[in-house]
Amino acid sequence: MTDGFKRIVLASRPDGTPGPQNFRLEEAALPEPGDGEFLVRVIYLSLDPYMRGRMDASKSYAKAVEVGATMEGGAVGEVIASNHPKFQAGDFVNGMFGWASHAVSDGTMVRKLDPAQAPISTAVGVLGMPGLTAFVGLNDHGRPKAGETLVVGAATGAVGSVVGQLGKIYGLRVVGVAGGAEKCAYAVEELGFDACIDHRDPDLATLLKDACPEGVDIYYENVGGATLEAVMPLMNVWGRIPLCGMIAWYDLGGLGAGRLEGADRLPKMWRTILVQRLTVRGFIIFDHYDRFPAFVEEVSGHIRDGRLKYRESIAQGLENAPETFLAMLKGGNFGKQLVQVGADPTR
Repeated sequence: MTDGFKRIVLASRPDGTPGPQNFRLEEAALPEPGDGEFLVRVIYLSLDPYMRGRMDASKSYAKAVEVGATMEGGAVGEVIASNHPKFQAGDFVNGMFGWASHAVSDGTMVRKLDPAQAPISTAVGVLGMPGLTAFVGLNDHGRPKAGETLVVGAATGAVGSVVGQLGKIYGLRVVGVAGGAEKCAYAVEELGFDACIDHRDPDLATLLKDACPEGVDIYYENVGGATLEAVMPLMNVWGRIPLCGMIAWYDLGGLGAGRLEGADRLPKMWRTILVQRLTVRGFIIFDHYDRFPAFVEEVSGHIRDGRLKYRESIAQGLENAPETFLAMLKGGNFGKQLVQVGADPTR
């Protein structure tokens, strides 16, 4: 093998919970850009829960990663060679470059970054897809009103932390659900949540009820599982549930994968939706990129004003991406999970 290019491929499809055996590190010669293309040196790889779904062959909203293909993922990098009129060597860019040390692109869905405006890592975090997911889910589908109560699952993650802080800015009572005392303390003491409950606590339902004395108007759903079960009885009439993920159930497979464990609870949940006149809106963020300018303008302003904080967990080395990803699926990250693949000359 020739040193220079490394990538992580999907070695096999997982049967239930994924493991290291489902990934493989490969090395090859460095790719060269053709006409109208440029070569990117990846600096930061974003790890996100949606990638778990891409590992399955089940029907979903996007095509699965093929066995033997590079794992899909957004990344930030530096252009090091270009035959493209709009991109020059030295440009910092964000795009779907995958789990790799380098990538060749024709510029489709690639945006330039200005390191003077914000750290380039934020382009795949608070000022990127996770931040946009939080902004669109809460504003467009949660439709918040001052004085309402908002519950946020995975409250200290890349999406949940932005949802909760925006909720406070908009005048809501914000209750988070997170894994462990340290994360819950961070949500309250650093992010400004009114309360945060540990989802591992056997008394989750009771604690959540106590934290929401006037019920729940908006539940930002990205986990499913025990958190959803605890929230549903608390939903107020005309409540809204923006649904962007269900990480607790990802290992059960995608659409058409068969009967979900606990599906016998569906009638009760369905009745709650009816009786409480709830709006449950599933959304995929790729349908909402027209909102990106408004999102960046508002959220970057909150960051500059110190009203919105963010935290990053940065693992080192592409070879550690699988292990880091598997840990993230079990709540091992704290804030936005990144892998630093190459040197960052802006820091």
